Amino acid sequence: MARPGAADRASGMLTDLYQLTMAFAYWKAGITSTEACFHLYFRENPFRGGFSVACGLAQAIEYIENLGFTDDDTSYLATLTGRGGTPLLSAGFLEWLRAFRFTGDVLAVPEGTVVFPNEPVLRVTGPVAECQMVETALLNIVNFQTLVATKAARVRLAAQGDPVIEFGLRRAQGPNGALSASRAAYVGGCAATSDVLAGQTYGIPVGGTHAHSLVMVYDSELEAFLAYAEAMPNNAVLLVDTYDTLEGVANAIRAGQHLRELGSDLIGVRIDSGDLAWLSVHAREMLDSAGFPDVKVYASNELDEYTIESLKEQGAAIDVWGVGTKMVTAYDQPALGGVYKLSAVREPGGEWEPRVKVSEQTAKITTPGLLRVRRYSDAGGRFTGDMIYDELAEPAEQCVMVDPADATRRSSYCGMAGAEELLVPVFANGERVYDVPPIAESRERAIAQVGRLDPSHVRFLNPHVYKVGVELGLHERKTALILAARGIAEG
Repeated sequence: MARPGAADRASGMLTDLYQLTMAFAYWKAGITSTEACFHLYFRENPFRGGFSVACGLAQAIEYIENLGFTDDDTSYLATLTGRGGTPLLSAGFLEWLRAFRFTGDVLAVPEGTVVFPNEPVLRVTGPVAECQMVETALLNIVNFQTLVATKAARVRLAAQGDPVIEFGLRRAQGPNGALSASRAAYVGGCAATSDVLAGQTYGIPVGGTHAHSLVMVYDSELEAFLAYAEAMPNNAVLLVDTYDTLEGVANAIRAGQHLRELGSDLIGVRIDSGDLAWLSVHAREMLDSAGFPDVKVYASNELDEYTIESLKEQGAAIDVWGVGTKMVTAYDQPALGGVYKLSAVREPGGEWEPRVKVSEQTAKITTPGLLRVRRYSDAGGRFTGDMIYDELAEPAEQCVMVDPADATRRSSYCGMAGAEELLVPVFANGERVYDVPPIAESRERAIAQVGRLDPSHVRFLNPHVYKVGVELGLHERKTALILAARGIAEG
């Protein structure tokens, strides 16, 4: 179905201007058939955490499959001018854009996979101009959804198995941001969303209660609860903190008793303010004493993983968590900071030539080659380390990988019980070769993947760093290229 807003079209116009000017430069130089390899990755886990959850691949696939430029697009581009008022892009190049389709290859990590800094989440190879043209949109899609999915996974960890409902539509960054955030939050582990459009678009379960305004419309809270319960006998969750929370619980109990007379049951009560730990404990006591042990206590009010963790430690009697603003805005980190870097080039029919970007900042030096990621696990299925290697040079039998932050730290993964390739084929010669799984399957994958991490990697405070290394041969080739770029002779 159509998404809200023009920016969600699968249009080549969802890009930065410099992608178009670079493509024009390649076209004008006659090198659009030169092939290139790019990798999309990020340099740090968000939220000072120990892991991330890959998300956004389904939308990235949809974007690539439908990518193109309309007559309206090229008509607008024809109006762009440079110095002196001359056209920025030539008429011949605009004709090339009208015929544009992606014909390259894409490898990607399936959605819901736990990923770590500096390892490729996507790999794009093909004609250089095509690879360049998809950069901005891929970063936009994957950066944001990975960020929110990671936040959701952390919130779910804090909730210790309790259901988490995403409540953030009204606080999200616009309609498109809300829709993407709802989707990513579900992949990350949320049980449902309040966003009805997300439910319709992606098949996500929807849930919610009512607002304080419903209570305030009636002359009394009890009258409001009875009216809502009669209207929604199969979905009655009552918001109890409009006036006095515990009196609200007492009125909810009365409404619950009325529902039983009608042959239905009260589902829950929601607390949206005050001391959630103290109030939830007393609400639980009241509900149990009145014969409603199965009625759930919902809680909301600016929750995040840290607040939920604290409430759990305080013994809060909360069964369901409604997390809104801090979920969909990925509070308190506004962006993931993923990058898209070139690592190799070749002429048609030629050999791949590795490329490296050298920087004054060690973290910004790129890794050359056509990269893959191999993940190792122990006999119990727990993830133990990831090795980045160049597929053009199979790793040596020793399976030695080098810590990119400290070349003296090395690990060998020979003899590990399990090894799997993280990047799977998605597009080959511009044709999709990957079946996108149902979103519920991606969610289950995320939950299972986080469960295979050591507890030290998922704790919120000072998590242990998961091992990600560069295969020894690749490390040596990278070092040689860096030295050559800096004009330093080896030896």
